Amino acid sequence: MTAPVGERSTAAAPPGVPLSPGSRRRRRSTRLSPKTYAGFGLLGFFLLLAIIGPALAPYNPSTSTGPTLAGPSWHHLLGTTQTDQDIFSELLVGARVTLLIGFLAGAIATALSVIVGVTAGYLGGWGDEGLSLFANLFLVIPALPLVIVLTSYLPHAGPAAIAVVISVTGWAWGAKLLRAQTLSIRRRDYIEAARIAGERTWRIVCFEILPNELAIVASSFLFTVLFAILTQVALDFLGLVNVSGAWTWGTMLYWAQSDSALNVGAWWWFVPPGLCVALVGTGLALANFGLDELINPRLRTAGLSRKSDAKLARLGFTPVHRALPAAPTHARMGATFTAVQRRADDDPAATPVHSNGSTR
Repeated sequence: MTAPVGERSTAAAPPGVPLSPGSRRRRRSTRLSPKTYAGFGLLGFFLLLAIIGPALAPYNPSTSTGPTLAGPSWHHLLGTTQTDQDIFSELLVGARVTLLIGFLAGAIATALSVIVGVTAGYLGGWGDEGLSLFANLFLVIPALPLVIVLTSYLPHAGPAAIAVVISVTGWAWGAKLLRAQTLSIRRRDYIEAARIAGERTWRIVCFEILPNELAIVASSFLFTVLFAILTQVALDFLGLVNVSGAWTWGTMLYWAQSDSALNVGAWWWFVPPGLCVALVGTGLALANFGLDELINPRLRTAGLSRKSDAKLARLGFTPVHRALPAAPTHARMGATFTAVQRRADDDPAATPVHSNGSTR
């Protein structure tokens, strides 16, 4: 008995052929991708390092504890600097300030982008024009020169002040994305129904609009954290902030460059902080991609379909995605069709057939 058109029967599937993506989609829709685990694993490791790192530091990073420019050893795992300071201790202590500035700046910038972007998109009219002009003004201003100018007035600023300065230049692009998404959502039926039902504006924004923008908010936060960390490292490396106030990965690179670590071959001085910055950036990017797939059902479905097609190809089958004809067309022609879901590579005669035996 032939299965109806559009339905997939798994009972007659030949041995060794995996089920179609649609038959397993519900069971696997909440499974996280490996890059999500890798991203959050890296982030979790460095966050743990920032929390307990200063307590694990074997030496005081600001005092002389060993020979000059000594390579890695059991006493100094990452060697020493030109002023006899332990680099491993500097790395552990600097992780806390670096990540603190990055996540604090990301939180402030994301809050600003949500407030400005969602408000502009929901209000419309003159309010939208004014807030969009305000966001565009920060988009056209070069970020790093503006941060340099602002930090020049705060030569002895702490991590919180630097985070605020960095967040001023990192919120505008997220606000533009949220505005565009809000303009699309505010015209949908359930928003109109909430207005007619007498829901207050803040409740519509918080419980109807923002839950549909979680992917954009999460992406804005993660990439703003990455922007803040890179900006803070750049400011420290250029010596535009108080490099002797607190240890960060940027100040380690600054002192390595000032004391010509590259020229003398002291790779253990500048490679560890640079590698840590790169790994944190990789973790943030992977976590963002994984969250986007988890929140966005279209990306998740596309990823499952690609994995299933690749598995079929490895087993020797060619996946065929075929659009079936409409039902009225079948009725007018007086014939029934059998939908071919898969076709073996070595079976060229597998084509749709009429019930009377003729091919089409």
